[in-house]
Amino acid sequence: MKDKRHKNHKKIGLLVCLLGWALLVTMTDNAMVNAAPKNYPFNITTTTGMITDIVRQVVGQRAIVRGIMGEGIDPHLYTPTRGDVAAFLSADMIFYSGLMLEGKMAGTLSKVARSGKPVLAVTESIEKSYLLEPPEFKGHPDPHVWMDPTAWQQAVDAVARALSAYDSPNAAEYQSNAAKYNAQLQKLTDYVRASISTIPKDRRVLITAHDAFNYFGRAFNIEVKGIQGISTESEAGLQDINNLIDYIVELKIQAVFVETSVSDKNVRALTEGAAARHHNMIIGGTLFSDAMGKPGTYEGSYIGMIDHNATVITRALGGTAPQKGFQEKLSQP
Repeated sequence: MKDKRHKNHKKIGLLVCLLGWALLVTMTDNAMVNAAPKNYPFNITTTTGMITDIVRQVVGQRAIVRGIMGEGIDPHLYTPTRGDVAAFLSADMIFYSGLMLEGKMAGTLSKVARSGKPVLAVTESIEKSYLLEPPEFKGHPDPHVWMDPTAWQQAVDAVARALSAYDSPNAAEYQSNAAKYNAQLQKLTDYVRASISTIPKDRRVLITAHDAFNYFGRAFNIEVKGIQGISTESEAGLQDINNLIDYIVELKIQAVFVETSVSDKNVRALTEGAAARHHNMIIGGTLFSDAMGKPGTYEGSYIGMIDHNATVITRALGGTAPQKGFQEKLSQP
């Protein structure tokens, strides 16, 4: 009975959250009608690092872009601070991911949108047929679309359209910047696909702390299993971990991976459980899932984040990757 009440409360909470996001989209559409920058550079505030990076790539020198979530920050659990609210209110435009990734920000973003500012979800225009829908979030898509660079190209296009609508005199510049950046993302996609393909087929299983890599798995033909669900608000039960240990031992999986923005305790529980079953398995490396690397580093960019993940996964699972990964290829003419 208690579990049933808990599930009903979760459903009600999800419905309220969905209504909040729907209202936010409507207010944003209205805000764009009369929007325009008063001077340059104008100010943009973003949520996650992945969005911050693509907005900077598209807007160029026309705006100052401030991201509120840095390295190691989990957007599923993040609650905006007073400083974040002030940054939103002082911005000319706000970009967020959407698909309920920033679940605890719906109220804040709706409040800001009511002030008349453009508040835009970069995933809003991604084709619905492309989105994945996990069982535990029935009726709502998996928000981790940036794990597939092809999907993230659609987010780049959405940013360019929004900037062009807001600042129409510079629309051609925004569209040009987006096209150049998307060409790099296409090369990144080709690199990751080639890299993952070098992993022996019987070893193409990616096990991580939570279900952030399903789009990556579909794009690059590698099976993905997460200990937790798509949101780190969900807790992995003992039975979930034991079932995954059974799977690991049966398939003789050699490596699992930790994430920078999620506790490694469940991943270590897997390695200890497998060892108790006389199967030695290593932690293959640390992956970037819901946050990028340290600002100013290669991994602190979206391209660097995906490159790092692909290279670490490839090597740990028995494939081959260039010494400097895609970074080496990117520097070539």
